[in-house]
Amino acid sequence: MIVGVVSDIHCNVEGLEAAVATMGPIDHLICLGDSIFDYRFSNEVVARLRDYEATVIMGNHEEGFFGPNGERARKAAWIDPEQMNWLSQRPHRLELEMAGRKILVVHSTPWNPRGEYIYPRSPKLSRFGEVDADFVLYGHTHMNVATRFGRTMVVNPGTAGDPRFGTAMSCAVLDLSANDARIVEYFLNPEETLTP
Repeated sequence: MIVGVVSDIHCNVEGLEAAVATMGPIDHLICLGDSIFDYRFSNEVVARLRDYEATVIMGNHEEGFFGPNGERARKAAWIDPEQMNWLSQRPHRLELEMAGRKILVVHSTPWNPRGEYIYPRSPKLSRFGEVDADFVLYGHTHMNVATRFGRTMVVNPGTAGDPRFGTAMSCAVLDLSANDARIVEYFLNPEETLTP
């Protein structure tokens, strides 16, 4: 079974579509949160995730939008209430079993308090390997990583919509049969290059 993973789309529907196209054939899509950006909503991104029948969780941007400080933003007349309601019902964390593999899906960390930025060279990255799972999927940092700690493959797909740090957009592809993962980097325009 092949699973595509995206995160931190931040209202960029073109970035999401490019990620899915770049992955090649997949059996399922998972989104690790931050499909929206601050107090901006995207009918198009949410509709596309639903079209893909993606498994979606909330990130910190959804938490802000649906929290007390997002009340005014939620009243915008152009927002499709059905799309907003669907996104508001997404969980913050999921424990999945797919093709005999245990998959933990979080936006930032599986430990509390949530919200810490765990970058690829962080000494805390190995803490993801303490989880009882074959795969731990997390986003939040906009920096991709695919590394193993014991039996656990820790994967951050990077960002499918808001590249930072002079990086390309990226996504991840899990091969559950092989118990492995790969990162796929891409640009929206082929003539783009990384900034030195």
